[in-house]
Amino acid sequence: MIAYLEQHFLHDDTNNDSLEPQQQQQPILQSMNLTGTIDTTVATTTSAATDFGNLHVTTPLAVIKPSNTHDIVSVIRFASQSQTLTVAPRGNGHSINGQSTAHKGLILDMKNNNELVKLVKKNGCYAVDVNGGMLWEDILRKCVGKYGLSPRSWTDYLGLTVGGTLSNAGVSGQTFRYGPQTSNVTELEVVTGTGDVVVCDHGRNSDLFFAVLGGLGQFGVITRARVLVQPAPDMVRWIRVVYSEFSEFTRDAESLITRKEGESFDYVEGFVFVNSDDPVNGWPSVLLDPDQGYDPTRSGNRVLYCLEVALHYSKGNCSSTVDTRVEKLLGRMRFMDDAIFQMDLSYVDFLLRVKEAEKQAKANGIWDDAPHPWLNLFVSKSAIEDFDRVVFKKILKDGIGGPMLVYPILRSKWDERTSVVLPEGDIFYIVALLRFTNPSYQKSPSVRDLVLQNHEIVQICNRNGLDFKLYLPHYNTQEGWKQHFGDRWSSFVEMKSRYDPLAILAPGQKIFTRQQS
Repeated sequence: MIAYLEQHFLHDDTNNDSLEPQQQQQPILQSMNLTGTIDTTVATTTSAATDFGNLHVTTPLAVIKPSNTHDIVSVIRFASQSQTLTVAPRGNGHSINGQSTAHKGLILDMKNNNELVKLVKKNGCYAVDVNGGMLWEDILRKCVGKYGLSPRSWTDYLGLTVGGTLSNAGVSGQTFRYGPQTSNVTELEVVTGTGDVVVCDHGRNSDLFFAVLGGLGQFGVITRARVLVQPAPDMVRWIRVVYSEFSEFTRDAESLITRKEGESFDYVEGFVFVNSDDPVNGWPSVLLDPDQGYDPTRSGNRVLYCLEVALHYSKGNCSSTVDTRVEKLLGRMRFMDDAIFQMDLSYVDFLLRVKEAEKQAKANGIWDDAPHPWLNLFVSKSAIEDFDRVVFKKILKDGIGGPMLVYPILRSKWDERTSVVLPEGDIFYIVALLRFTNPSYQKSPSVRDLVLQNHEIVQICNRNGLDFKLYLPHYNTQEGWKQHFGDRWSSFVEMKSRYDPLAILAPGQKIFTRQQS
């Protein structure tokens, strides 16, 4: 059957064109004993030939929609019998540099695979069992709607799958308190690169458990995760305040994330914006009240900083109580007095607010089809002021055509037994340059220029000796990956040889080369 697949699809056999797609699929389906579907038509595989970044095109051999864990096992074992086949698990395809693609390989379409949300209680803690292909936004609605509970840690954009974010880290404005999503999982079910189904946690098969978390899909496919939950608040007071000086912005942000729970906000993020009336990167992007818009006399600085915070509360809290708590917290901060935004909205609507931005971006044609040359970094506190000086204030002083996030995170909230690598220091910053290319936007530079600017930023950080690590990393050479993992590279390689010795999984990461079976 491997020979059949390679002859008819790897080598583009023209005699196969006369067959209907269903006829083409039958021999493969029968060989793998799938209950799901397999699609080898060009029209279908084209959508899986790229990812959200839209920077690379890599045509797969087939797209397989598994209906259960057995299907995933069958696909991996099928690939292991060949000399060249690879398997790429793909959730919502939200990677930027082709990480969820597989050149002439098999794509596992994991999204919305059996939407399981099952409440469990163990050792006095509540958690939910969810399938690896579920979107976080669906988990949010189901958990809050059915149980009144919510996962503790999120990502900013919830249109991502459980397996996708856990394979990286999963960070947002709650990370300072609860850690990343990888620190809020107590159990995983994983199909390894050898086709074995393994249930793992802190005690059972713990080496695989920690390797998979942040492991970039290199050791196994996450089919189920047990995620910690807690009572969901009813409402959120959403606040944005503006700073003219980076030092005051970082002072307040770091102060908020180091306070005890109950003495700070429940959500802390921030972003950089341009001191202009630019609709994408200027004052209009801050969402202040209409009479607090761009005023050229307000600050002489070219770039400004916005701290975004939120306070959770229940419907039973009277507005005066919430106002008092907010005023007390804001009273210690040094933001510009005339630049503040406040809004009350439900907890679910707050977490899904990026969904509204997604709808607008789709309507404008800059979400699905446009390139997105994003750059994400973790920058040490010791280097963040230099980063601001050489990157935000110089290279990016005119904006990037999208959000420029920057906010601090506590290292102590991360379980460093996972595969995620971090910069040094007790505090580091997430820097996310979320570029959108928009042909209708006059100031939008070319995709090539944006990619080159990303490379320039990384090179400047290296030349200036700034302590940083790429988040959602991408390197084209194994040497780059060795430098990224540093002294943890040897253990990463050892785990790969143990759980995916043929290097079948996640070829789009370009970490390892497929080995002969």
